[in-house]
Amino acid sequence: MQQAISFGGGGGEIRRAVEENPVVVVGRSGCCMVHVVRRLLQGQGVNPVVCEVGEDADEAALVAGLRGSDDDIDLAAAALPAVFVGGRLVGGLERLVAVHITGELVPILKRAGALWL
Repeated sequence: MQQAISFGGGGGEIRRAVEENPVVVVGRSGCCMVHVVRRLLQGQGVNPVVCEVGEDADEAALVAGLRGSDDDIDLAAAALPAVFVGGRLVGGLERLVAVHITGELVPILKRAGALWL
């Protein structure tokens, strides 16, 4: 069962969710791309925590605030929905699909403890 958490746009509680859970998806409430991300991850056997932010949330500031210093993702490419695995920003939907196609996703999920294959 997927866990969804709604936020008004503050990053503190979302930051805590990113730090405490192996896979977190941050996106706008009701966004169809969040659904696609969630389904792709569930297809891999992962049950992500989904943090939903309101329409008034500043997307760029939110992703920039959640992004770790060792994340090498361009902020322009890290729009919502943003996918975090093992506390690190993987990127948005396009980047997630790319790492899935290249076969990099499963090892990333295993390293984060989200998969036990």
